[in-house]
Amino acid sequence: MSEVNYRVEDRIAVIEINRPERRNALTHEAVEALLRAFVEANGDPQVCAVILTGVGNAAFCAGADMKAGVEAADARERPRGPLTGPQRYLLEALLEIWKPTIAALNGPAVAGGCELALACDIRIAAEHVTFALPEAKRGMGAHFATVMLPRMIPSGIAYEMLYRGAPLSVDEAARWGLVNRIVAKGEALSAALELAREIACNAPITLRRIKETSVKACGQPVAVALRLNEGLSPYESEDRKEGFRAFVEKRAPQWQGK
Repeated sequence: MSEVNYRVEDRIAVIEINRPERRNALTHEAVEALLRAFVEANGDPQVCAVILTGVGNAAFCAGADMKAGVEAADARERPRGPLTGPQRYLLEALLEIWKPTIAALNGPAVAGGCELALACDIRIAAEHVTFALPEAKRGMGAHFATVMLPRMIPSGIAYEMLYRGAPLSVDEAARWGLVNRIVAKGEALSAALELAREIACNAPITLRRIKETSVKACGQPVAVALRLNEGLSPYESEDRKEGFRAFVEKRAPQWQGK
């Protein structure tokens, strides 16, 4: 059984962490499979948006598989920190998918699972979801969340979450803008697919420009950010002409991606 499922439907890549018996915790194999899935989705011209979710309703992702971690430590395997391994950094690879990404949170997002949710552009959460970064309780780091969370929510809330390691309820997360919408248990993926299909109807060059510029402009001075010119320009594209024609002719545009 594959630890990560990958499929494309209606121009949407759906990536599922498939370890429900372990609350979708991440093994080394699962991380490698996720990396391959992110690269595949990013490079497929037929994919217009990406959804990341977990199998079942018990958890979106519980972070690193602690049992596997103990076994690795007992075997004296050398641990590696962020950005030190031979592969791309998983969370950076997700953040840099140049297509809209949606986390369909089907259950609690904990530790690395919470960081996966933070790396997505949009988060749709089932009503029983919680967010937790318990690394301070485990003697671990939360490198990605430490960088990203204070940029996404008020710094005081972010620091308390990181320092305490206590869970944040879905209602609190929505209050601070961490969640786009809350849906009934079992409905996160269907709600994410509905949103992704709407997004996928828009011009792909424009979507990429929005995503790529937003990621690379983060933290830059405004004068620098305004001068970024990432990827294909929608202003000079054939799709811009088609978008204007379709509006005037009152019909759906036929995008060419050029």
